[in-house]
Amino acid sequence: MPVRPPEPILHVDLDAFYAGVEVLKDPSLRGTPVVVGGTAARGVVSSASYEARRFGVRSAMPTVRARRLCPDAVFLPPDFDAYRLHSNRFREILLAHTPLVEPISLDEAFLDVAGATRLFGDPARIAAKIRADVAREVGVTCSAGVAATKFVAKLASDHCKPDGLLHVPAEQTRAFLEPLPVGRLWGVGDKTTELLSRLAIRTVGDLARTPRAVLERLLGEAAAQHLTELAHGVDDRDVIAYETPKSIGHEETFERDLDDTDEILRELLHLTARVAARLRDDGYRARTVTLKVRLANFTTITRARTMPDATDVGADLYHVVAELYRALPGGGRRVRLLGVQASGLQPAGAEQLALLRGERWADVERTLDRIEHRFGKGAATQATLLDRQHERVQQPEPKPARSDQPVPETAAPFYNRR
Repeated sequence: MPVRPPEPILHVDLDAFYAGVEVLKDPSLRGTPVVVGGTAARGVVSSASYEARRFGVRSAMPTVRARRLCPDAVFLPPDFDAYRLHSNRFREILLAHTPLVEPISLDEAFLDVAGATRLFGDPARIAAKIRADVAREVGVTCSAGVAATKFVAKLASDHCKPDGLLHVPAEQTRAFLEPLPVGRLWGVGDKTTELLSRLAIRTVGDLARTPRAVLERLLGEAAAQHLTELAHGVDDRDVIAYETPKSIGHEETFERDLDDTDEILRELLHLTARVAARLRDDGYRARTVTLKVRLANFTTITRARTMPDATDVGADLYHVVAELYRALPGGGRRVRLLGVQASGLQPAGAEQLALLRGERWADVERTLDRIEHRFGKGAATQATLLDRQHERVQQPEPKPARSDQPVPETAAPFYNRR
């Protein structure tokens, strides 16, 4: 039986992925600052090329601020269909080296290559081969970290960005971690960083040398144990291969607040159509649909309903969310954001044919799918949606939460298997 290598874990992360895909679509953008995200006043940056980052532009930054920092940048709305297409090829390359691939988002994944070394060489050699394959076949660069654990592999890939490879030998893990800012540890946000700084704990090494009892008094027992283990390079989580997504959703923030019920319902029709198309593309039906409404004062309301039968038909989803919206208490509300999420997923075809309803309308929606796949997004749509006049700010698609992070309210898996 082959011996398991001491550093079998890889973290591979595509560099400025969305911006990189936009450059592939338009090579004239190469070498210029490119910012992808909502382009209107309420927009948020999803991705920035490294040329834009030199001006201080970062992901999750308001677009207005990004324009002030880098007025000469090219600002583009996100094209998630193109990103998924390139992401699918990226994932195919990873799976060609090992079946143990854990996707984290469209542009990053963990791999366990312990079983692939006899075929491809040691883990660092596998990482180098993956990087070359990605550059050649996807057309963008990526960075890779090689380490004994997922946590350290992730830090290593971050450390060598962009277009780098960093191998952290197991025996050098502590030396690699010690000088890093304590904020680099998973679970350490601004508030925890501030708390730790009161005890002069500013680096991972400082934290590793702090007695557990002191940390427990400051942070509590569970957090103290978690951070102490990470500071010593301890992370026993395995790479978990692809799992069925828990939900698929879409949301939009609007350039102006909506206060007309008909207009709001039309936006919900648009969102449910998008969610249903994703369900069909990914091969799922959903039993539960969730409505998310964010008001102008940033109050967020969510309502959910479970249907008797699973569906991938937008008309079914819309019927539910429209009822949920009409049932909301009060009136005269001004809506800043709407979201629709489908959950309780099951593989399409698992239901009995006798239970299927509304298949005639489902055939119409699948015909629209085929037209869009052939002629491009927006080539066909429902007549009701033709008069959507106002500008919208398309928000970045949320990444699935890692097991060590809290699940965001609108987490929507990206998986798009075809």
